[in-house]
Amino acid sequence: MTADPVPDAPPWPVFRGRRRGRRLRGGRARLLAERLPACEIRLDDIAEGADPAELFAAPPRETWLEIGFGAGEHLAWQAARAPDVGFIGCEPWMNGVASLLPRLEQAELARVRILADDARPLLPRLRAASIDRIFVLFPDPWPKRRHAARRVVQHHAVAQFARLLRPGGELRLATDDRGYLRWMLEHMDMSPQFEWLARRAWDWRERPADWPETRYEAKARAAGRLPVFLRYRRRH
Repeated sequence: MTADPVPDAPPWPVFRGRRRGRRLRGGRARLLAERLPACEIRLDDIAEGADPAELFAAPPRETWLEIGFGAGEHLAWQAARAPDVGFIGCEPWMNGVASLLPRLEQAELARVRILADDARPLLPRLRAASIDRIFVLFPDPWPKRRHAARRVVQHHAVAQFARLLRPGGELRLATDDRGYLRWMLEHMDMSPQFEWLARRAWDWRERPADWPETRYEAKARAAGRLPVFLRYRRRH
C-alpha cells in the first residue's frame, strides 16, 4: 500500500472508533465518577504551547505519552516501575479508562493524567521537545483501504511525534497487522527525524524486557498473528 502524501496542514479526522462498550458495572462506574476527575485532563483546558510537565503536582524527571492505552495494562505496568516519570494516557474508549483506574495505586494515580478522548488534537497543543517517550501500541489497523486515513500513524502524526520528542527520545509502535506494519515502516522511513533502532530481524520480532504483554498481544498470538515491536529514536 502506498503511503499517503504529506499534507500542508494536519487534517485531523473525525474519531471513528468505539467510545463505549458493554455497560459498566457499578464498581467501574463508581471508579469513573470518583477517581477519574482527580487525574483527568480535557482538550479545552490545554492551552497552545502547554508544557505537559506542568500537568503534575510535582514536575517529573521525564514525561511519557501513550496514545490509545486500551485496557491500561501497559500504562499501569510502566507507572509501577518508573516512579519518577509522569504519564499522559489517551483513550477515547471509556471502558478502557474504567479498566485502567483500578490498576493504579494512589501514588501512581498522582503521576498519571488521562485524556478520555482522541489524542490527535492534543498533540499540536503541547510544547515542542516536551515528551521523552511516546507509545502507539496495537492501534486499530483499519484494514480496508478506504479507511486508511483513520489510522493513527499518518505523515502529519509522525511529524508531531518528532516535534514533541526531545532529542534522543523514543517512539514505540506495535502491531499484529501486516498491512499496518508496511504502512508504519513506509511512514517512518520517510521521516529523517527518526532512527530505527533495529539491528537484527529479531530486534523487532521480540518484545523488549521493559515492554509488558497486553491482552491485545495475547489475543493476536492466540489467533496465530505475530506481533512486531518497532523502536525509533528521535535524532539530535
